Amino acid sequence: MRPPGLTIGQLAAHAGVTVRAIRHYHRRGLLGEPDRDASGYRRYEAQAVVDLIRIKTLTGAGVPLARIQDLLSAEPAEFAEAVAQIDKQMQRKIRELTRHRRSLAQLAEGDQLFLPAEIVGLLDQLRALGVSERAVRAERDGWILAVAHLPPDKVTRWANHKRAALSDPEFGRLYLAVDEAFGWDAADPRLDQLAGWIATWAARNRPQAEQPPDAMPPVMELMAEELAAESPAWRRLTEFGRGVIENRTR
Repeated sequence: MRPPGLTIGQLAAHAGVTVRAIRHYHRRGLLGEPDRDASGYRRYEAQAVVDLIRIKTLTGAGVPLARIQDLLSAEPAEFAEAVAQIDKQMQRKIRELTRHRRSLAQLAEGDQLFLPAEIVGLLDQLRALGVSERAVRAERDGWILAVAHLPPDKVTRWANHKRAALSDPEFGRLYLAVDEAFGWDAADPRLDQLAGWIATWAARNRPQAEQPPDAMPPVMELMAEELAAESPAWRRLTEFGRGVIENRTR
């Protein structure tokens, strides 16, 4: 004796979908709707299980319902070819999602998504030195603009120049002092002492203190001026530095 067909609830449980989903597929014409039996229940045969699992699998793979309707009536060879094409599309999506995951990981790690490795290393060097995060962000923003405006070889020369300067312990201490001076008043007497220290270090280390062979891009000069505008103390130090440069060129 042939066992009775499945009720809609049994079919839903067997295929791992909801009854609501089955009724939706009925309305879309994807799944045939059987007649009711003497008890008033719709009884589904084995083919309904096959079709429903196919619908569920294809839907989960992102295949549009209109395309699924065509596939359900396709010949076996045509269906297999379509599934192979869908698999290739999913592989492309997986590769794309993997790239997105790597980008997200880089965002979480810090500056690696915005800057080349040597610049990220320079920023890490500043953090290890104890430079404030405000100053590190200013450096980062300046380097982002430099990378956008300069060829890679020039950016590398600028980075090497900065890292060479930071390898000098005295310059590191001087950098930290200038960083600390950001919040000072323009009339703070410590600025004269700091300016004298800058002049002494620059005179003693003139070859290292000179700018790299490539001129600073105008956009970076503008950023430096904007930073100085936020700090009266830094504005005074900037003016002092320009005076030193002018005296050297006379």
